[in-house]
Amino acid sequence: MSVETMSQVLSNQNGVNTKNLLELKNLKMHFPITKGVFRREVGQVKAVDDVSFSIKDGETLALVGESGCGKSTLGRCIIRINDSTSGKINYREQNDTIVDLASLDSKNLRPYRQAIRLIFQDPYHSLNPRMTVFQIIGEPLRRNNITSGSEFEDRCVELLRNVGLRPEYLRRYPHAFSGGERQRIGIARALALNPRIIIADEAVSALDVSVQAQILNLLQDLQEQFNLTYLFITHDLSVVDYLSDRVAVMYVGKLVEMGTRAEIFMKPKHPYTEALLSAVPKTDPRQRNKGARIRLTGDVADPASPPKGCYFHPRCPYVQDQCKEEEPEFQDTGHGHRVACHFADELKLKGVEVI
Repeated sequence: MSVETMSQVLSNQNGVNTKNLLELKNLKMHFPITKGVFRREVGQVKAVDDVSFSIKDGETLALVGESGCGKSTLGRCIIRINDSTSGKINYREQNDTIVDLASLDSKNLRPYRQAIRLIFQDPYHSLNPRMTVFQIIGEPLRRNNITSGSEFEDRCVELLRNVGLRPEYLRRYPHAFSGGERQRIGIARALALNPRIIIADEAVSALDVSVQAQILNLLQDLQEQFNLTYLFITHDLSVVDYLSDRVAVMYVGKLVEMGTRAEIFMKPKHPYTEALLSAVPKTDPRQRNKGARIRLTGDVADPASPPKGCYFHPRCPYVQDQCKEEEPEFQDTGHGHRVACHFADELKLKGVEVI
């Protein structure tokens, strides 16, 4: 079953829009390794390696995995901060025209950069300390000639109010704000051009837990208000459980499992997903002693020199000989739940209860 067909099946089951807003097809981002005076290429770091998935209009897809697995690189490829090595990034316009963003040059890409915006991880370094809030939020508007004069300031005031900040903050500098307030400013900047898709790259990981909850609630409210579609990149599965509709699990540049939030959390089919879920904190004290945390041995595979067969096999507690020789296919196991494991139908893996 193709990625688009899978998405339409899930959409029909859930009763939501059947159209994909964004679809990646065999996306790769390989960084060259060079050596010597003449910078001869001697290898490649396969940061993103043959990734395919789709995001439906109005949904939240969470992309999870350990640090260094390629999550952020994938997000940067979508927004074209990095130019992918190969593959397609198909974006559906409002008139249903499909455009491959990966094939566009900088000039033709500019309108689509208004439709896809990025929220950065660190609110302390993503805001220019020499610019006021007015300048920070207004920069996208000015660069794209969206508005001018009194309407320009009115739009900035409106954006501040949308994220729960007061209009008089416009003339202040970033140092005057807390981490949560700075992230709200970053969200207001991302909203300035009326985007359809927002890529949130670890958008709450640098914040205190209580502030995280406030920002997550804000993102949900904004999604409902403006019909936003989120690609939420994170390593925190507690956040994923709270926010996402579907979940994609990434390991060393490849997707290893993808499905609805309930399927991934309650019925994981890949051993790596099971290990990630075992580390999720349990809010119910009666459940905290049930099920030991799975501690994986060894190190994450080197994307410049991945192991033969399944990339996860050196750390997998269920490894068999086939895993060491053959790379598993990322295939549908039913109802759109996809997994890259030779023994997905045989393993009985432990999940956790969803919120």
